[in-house]
Parts: sequence; structure tokens; C-alpha cells
Amino acid sequence: MEQLRPHILVVDDDLDILTLLRHRLEQLGYAVRTATTGQEALGMLASEQPALVLLDLRLPRLSGLDVLKQLKQTAPELTVIVMTAYGTVEKAVEAMKAGAADFLTKPFTPGHLELVVQKAFERQALERTHHLLQVELEDKAQPLIGDSPALRPVLEQARRAASSAATVLLLGESGTGKEVLARAIHAWSPRRAQPFVVVNCAALSEELIASDLFGHERGAFTGAHQRKPGKLELAAGGTVFLDEIGELPPALQAKLLRVLQEHAFERVGGTRTLQVDIRVIAATNRDLPGAVKAGAFREDLFFRLHVIPLTLPPLRVRPEDLLPLAEFFVQQHSRALKRPGMRLTPEAIECLQHYHWPGNVRELENVLERAVVLSRGAVIQPEDLALSPPESSPPVNSAARYQTRLDAVEREVLQDALQAHGGDKRAAARALGMALSTFYAKLKKYPL
Repeated sequence: MEQLRPHILVVDDDLDILTLLRHRLEQLGYAVRTATTGQEALGMLASEQPALVLLDLRLPRLSGLDVLKQLKQTAPELTVIVMTAYGTVEKAVEAMKAGAADFLTKPFTPGHLELVVQKAFERQALERTHHLLQVELEDKAQPLIGDSPALRPVLEQARRAASSAATVLLLGESGTGKEVLARAIHAWSPRRAQPFVVVNCAALSEELIASDLFGHERGAFTGAHQRKPGKLELAAGGTVFLDEIGELPPALQAKLLRVLQEHAFERVGGTRTLQVDIRVIAATNRDLPGAVKAGAFREDLFFRLHVIPLTLPPLRVRPEDLLPLAEFFVQQHSRALKRPGMRLTPEAIECLQHYHWPGNVRELENVLERAVVLSRGAVIQPEDLALSPPESSPPVNSAARYQTRLDAVEREVLQDALQAHGGDKRAAARALGMALSTFYAKLKKYPL
């Protein structure tokens, strides 16, 4: 079984140089394969995927430059460093134009070799990080908001679980924030500096989910024109979040079970077994025990996932969290739409508190995004929310609702006083007949 350590292919017709390079690179911790001709190298690349190729430009029959051009046609993402003799630097420049990442001029010292190879892998790591950051921005990840009695014990357990590598299974209704909690667990864990990679098990066909998760080899299926690493490889050292795990096709459940048991897998269409160090967090809103009984979900996979189960409470039993979440979403979407400073009226907050929220936090965000878009002024009124009448939904805890309304009114009074006195806190406190220290305490409670 092959560990996912960096794999380098060295291509040179000089056997002494091949031996020296293999010895030096293996000392540095890399897995090394060698080839003496361009044809041999291209044949090896049809069945293997090196992370880096060291390619001599002077090869018999098929030149190194021709090999480079073919490599870039079949695997454009492959990093190639060319090696050339002293005095033929113009060939290295031509190779760089053809897609080589760097070059080494013979003879080179072991230190120079190590530096160039290390720089190439650092560039690869930066590109992967950049890609993952782009995905993060596209996902619009939000902070974990809430300190209600219903949510607090879940967060405490999640923090304790974060320090381990144990598999976590997040349960709860749709829209309760399972991905947000998964990201928080990753951020609290020792793996926080490594990738957090999301796999949606319900969004794609079985074939595409397999490719997305495990990667594929060239020619594995129609349209697989080049080898592609899967998200398990991209997440090496970090966390994989398997969203909607209950929708995973039965054929892939056995493969995932092996990943959880052995951290081993093969790419689609491949025969080489790879091993990767990852932490798995899964999430579902389905009744997995019921799916096991119905034969739709493997029992052994369920128990592998069910190491640390955490159930997120629905929003309707978290009334204390509703106002902080609502204010966050209003601020977030008003900034995005270049309408900063928008706020909810007390009447709008009361409407939010009366609503049942069957879609939970996700529905709350959608409602407030729509309200920010459609409201005519700087405040959001009940009609902007477009919610069903209160009597159609069961009320949440009345004491919490009234307290939230009082808080909203007090916050609005403070804001109006500050605006009336040009932001002068002392003058605003005096106008309200409030001690300055009390005024500052209120501002701390209701940041404006």
C-alpha cells in the first residue's frame, strides 16, 4: 500500500545520474521512479501520477523537449523541472516557454537540487491553498453564532471532540447549520492549518461522486481525458466533510467504509492503492437507523460514522439565538448589496420571533436576504419579511420573545440618541438621563 508521500519521476539516459538522483531524493523523503527514455517515461505516466518530473532535455530518439510537450498535452497540471548541460541554457528557456516550471543546469550540487525541488512543491501547495480558499469564499462560510441553552451543550461536546481524530456525525433537521459546525470543529482542531474539503453526497450522480471523492485515472470513463486527484487527496492532513451522507449510493458505501477503517482507496479506473491521513465529519438530516433497518444504508458504515454523534437543535427551540443570527444576516447582506446600516424594527423582530422556522437558520438567512433586497428604506418592516401570519405557527418561548423585543427597543433608542448628538456619547447619555458608565455598558451589550 502506497503512502501519499510526494512521488517524483526522474528521466535521464545516464544511469550514474539516475542512481545519484534516486539516492538523494529518497534521502529527502520522496518516492522515486526512474526512466531512461522519453517513450518509457510516457508509458509510465499512463499508469502512474507523479507529483513532479525531473526531465533531462538530451534523450535518445525522443527529445526531452518533445516529451515535455506531450506531457503538457495529456497532464497540463503536472510540474516538470528540466535538466540541461552547462552552456545550453537557451534550451532550458525554450522548455520554460513550453510549460516547464523550472530548470537545473548540470552539474548541480545536492543543495541546489533540494532547493529547486522544494520550491516546486511549495508552489504546488500554494496553488492548492489558493484553490481551496476560492472554494471557501464561494461557499460563503459563516461564523458559528449562538449561545442558547439548547445549543450550548452541543458546542461544548464539539469542542472536546475537535482535539481528537475521531469521526463526528452531525445530525439534525435541514438548515440547522451542520456545515457551519463542521467548519468550527475543524478550526478548533490540530488540523486547522490543513484543508477543509466539502463533498456533497447528494449533488452528483454515482459516477461523478466517486470521481469527486476518490479521483480518477485517465480513460476511466467517457470524458476522463486526464488523471485527476479526488477530494480525499486534496484533504490530506486535514478534514473531509461528507454532507448528506445518507444519500450516498450503496455501491460507494463499501468504499467509504474502507476509507474509514484503513484510510485507503484507489482512484476510479486505477489499481494503485493510496493511503491518506484525513479526519472525517459527516452530516445528514435522514433517519440513518431507519435507513439501516430498511437496507438502504450499511450497518457497519453507520457504526463507523456514529463515533461521536452530535444533534443540532432546530431554530424554534433556540429563541435566544434568533436576534444575534438575524442581525448578523442583515449586516452581512446589507454590506454585500451596498446598503450598510440597515436594521430590523421591533415589529419585524416580533414577527421573526412568532414564526415557526421549519427551514431553520437557512430559512432565516433567505428571508432576511430577501428583506434587505426588497425593503424601501433603511429599516426592515414586517411586510418586508413576507412571513405567514403568527397564528399559523406555534409561538416560541414568550419570555424570551418579550426580552428580545425589549432589547431591540433599547438598542434603537441608544442608536437614535447617538445619531441625534453626532456620535457624542457623553451628550447622548445626558439626553437619556443615563450615567455615562451605564451608557457605555449598554453600548457594550448592543454594539452599534
